[in-house]
Amino acid sequence: MEERPETELISIPATPRGVSTPEIQTPTGQRSPRPMSKDAKSTAWTPTSFISPRFLSPIGTPMKRVLINMKGYLEEVGHLTKLNPQDAWLPITESRNGNAHYAAFHNLNAGVGFQALVLPVAFAFLGWSWGILSLTIAYCWQLYTLWVLVQLHEAVPGKRYNRYVELAQAAFGERLGVWLALFPTVYLSAGTATALILIGGETMKLFFQIVCGPLCTSNPLTTVEWYLVFTSLCIVLSQLPNLNSIAGLSLVGAVTAITYSTMVWVLSVSQQRPPTISYEPLSSPSFSASVFSVLNALGIVAFAFRGHNLVLEIQATMPSTFKHPAHVPMWRGAKVAYFFIAMCLFPVAIGGFWAYGNLMPSGGILNALYAFHSHDIARGLLAIAFLLVVFNCLSSFQIYSMPVFDSFEAGYTSRTNRPCSIWVRSGFRVFYGFISFFIGVALPFLSSLAGLLGGLTLPVTFAYPCFMWVLIKKPTKYSFNWYFNWILGWLGIAFSLAFSIGGVWSMVNSGLKLKFFKPN
Repeated sequence: MEERPETELISIPATPRGVSTPEIQTPTGQRSPRPMSKDAKSTAWTPTSFISPRFLSPIGTPMKRVLINMKGYLEEVGHLTKLNPQDAWLPITESRNGNAHYAAFHNLNAGVGFQALVLPVAFAFLGWSWGILSLTIAYCWQLYTLWVLVQLHEAVPGKRYNRYVELAQAAFGERLGVWLALFPTVYLSAGTATALILIGGETMKLFFQIVCGPLCTSNPLTTVEWYLVFTSLCIVLSQLPNLNSIAGLSLVGAVTAITYSTMVWVLSVSQQRPPTISYEPLSSPSFSASVFSVLNALGIVAFAFRGHNLVLEIQATMPSTFKHPAHVPMWRGAKVAYFFIAMCLFPVAIGGFWAYGNLMPSGGILNALYAFHSHDIARGLLAIAFLLVVFNCLSSFQIYSMPVFDSFEAGYTSRTNRPCSIWVRSGFRVFYGFISFFIGVALPFLSSLAGLLGGLTLPVTFAYPCFMWVLIKKPTKYSFNWYFNWILGWLGIAFSLAFSIGGVWSMVNSGLKLKFFKPN
């Protein structure tokens, strides 16, 4: 060991055990891994690749012991991951001190929200059997693709795919990956933000009416003004710099989502059902209208399982070493999160449909609770439920907007070669908040928007992960794994086209019925 091999790129510093890579200070004071030197090679080489049994075979026992100890140390310290210096300036990868608890908070906040409240609307068109069956299949399917994405985060040694688009580029090619993944992921983030403004503003208005009661002034705020109030609160909270910094907000969002989901279905099933209730699927004037209504309902079910566009981003906030790879805490947190997600979605869907049947209004179970039982339930309980929904919408807005903020800042830093100042960062987030507000005012059709969002973004959750697994992992051709992922992927694409058509039809139909309704 007089001379060290030329391929060795690191020395062994006196650093604590378990540290993945040296760190540097980022613009917001967070810690982020330092990029490799320009001389480092970008091949799939690891610090211990030269210490193989074939290399060790001719060496005596003392030298073998030294090299084996070196291999163990290098594996614990970490691996040489090719890092982009720009990542230290961007909101998603600026801080890498996440853990399993953060993963559970973020996944639960992203996975449970207002989409659970409109699930009974889908059951009103599907009925008991098809409603429960479609919800169960969708849950199992998305749980498998979630596992696939977690495993693919570091599928290539020395490379971390920190964003969904990056993984799509690695699987489909740079240009095709952008075309396939950029639109649905950005559309999912922006569309979810728009829907959150709609439900958040309307819920704030109902909360004010419940709390104020007959003492309300003769000139209350209009619905659009409540949208503006909610948007302003979202913009204030969006000034938190990066994904790890909103872990507290995600915890608040997770707790409030579980609480109000439980409250709305328990309050609904504990009250007397309407006398004219029926569990027959809603009929339509024509066969084509019935088909489109069912497709839109299935799109609502698909939209209930959103959040896969954030899986890689959440995992990117965690440190990763050979002995402690990031996929272990990520999957541990995701399993806990999706257990609670199931405990929220299934009772709301089944309990809400049992309580209201096909009388369920298009706004979902919360609107039904207010319409049918506002005089039977204590005002305090109703007010708490509505307030929890507002808190959850405020928290969900932050995590779903973070990829858009990251895209804005990536474009700025790539052009200027410097991090965003606090004023530039704030300007991007104010601009995005008000753009979402204007879109929400122009499209006040919540249930129809949910179906369309579910259809257009379904490949992100149900199709693309299966294709990416085959293209990156390359399972044996014509094996079960190969067939299984190809079939799931193409089924996801077919369902996406069908649900999108149903969502467009439902939104156009709602617009015609409402005659371009303008909120009061």
